[in-house]
Amino acid sequence: MHPRNFRRPRHLAVVAALALGATSLAACGGGGGAGLLAAIEVGTVKVGTKYDQPGLGMRAPDGSMSGLDVDVAEYVVEHIAEAKGWDAPQIEWTETPSAQRETLIQNGQVDMIAATYSINKGRSESVNFGGPYLLTHQALLVTEADREIQSLEDLDGKILCSVTGSTPAQTVKDELPGVQLQEYDTYSGCVEALGNGSVDAMTTDATILGGYSAQRPGEFRLVELTGSDGEPFTDEYYGVGLKKDDQEATDAINAALEELISSGEWTRLVEENLGGTEGVVEGSVGDLSFLDG
Repeated sequence: MHPRNFRRPRHLAVVAALALGATSLAACGGGGGAGLLAAIEVGTVKVGTKYDQPGLGMRAPDGSMSGLDVDVAEYVVEHIAEAKGWDAPQIEWTETPSAQRETLIQNGQVDMIAATYSINKGRSESVNFGGPYLLTHQALLVTEADREIQSLEDLDGKILCSVTGSTPAQTVKDELPGVQLQEYDTYSGCVEALGNGSVDAMTTDATILGGYSAQRPGEFRLVELTGSDGEPFTDEYYGVGLKKDDQEATDAINAALEELISSGEWTRLVEENLGGTEGVVEGSVGDLSFLDG
């Protein structure tokens, strides 16, 4: 399987969607409701991702998409289509802010989501997850000029920014009650607030923060977070979200992700999008035992 080589012209899939979609999609309530595999077979898949995360999910002014999660989603969709003997479908991208991801899946507004989507027990009660395809850890982003914040403890009494619906900031708040939380709808809002001094630090996954730091060299720096045991403060397992209890589609996603990793394509995509694999480890696809921890 060579995903970069099977990005075929999709006009045939679009034609198929137009020809078959009127009946099939109407029957499932306007798209998304019948599940991921049905959408791929029909020829139009609604995929959710982030639009403002450099190296992970970015939407350019011309509407084109780029980033690791974008590449992973394309690989999964096209792998499933090829495995089933279907034409490669048209992908319709949808912005999926952290606080809206489960709702968008449950309402059938998207068929799947790859959007720095950390798998946890609460979310897994609402949606299914394929993966994990990546393991990263929580970190901080501070300005290059700020030398006061060097560790988790240095945040006490500081203003910490993250996005609404994301877990990392609350995790820090639980550890340090003196932290003042400031939430924005998007990570880019946090970056701007950090840049203009409205907040002291921003927290989320190291993958996300590394992308912003690389985008604005010399302005920000990363601070690794460790617990009292010296281990990473959190483990963040990225997965592909889809409709709850759709086991067939979950298995198909996992088969795609397993090949993505075993083929070496995962490493290539991480290096291409994030500039290296530092702080990023490939996931153990299908192993969700960490949810019981």
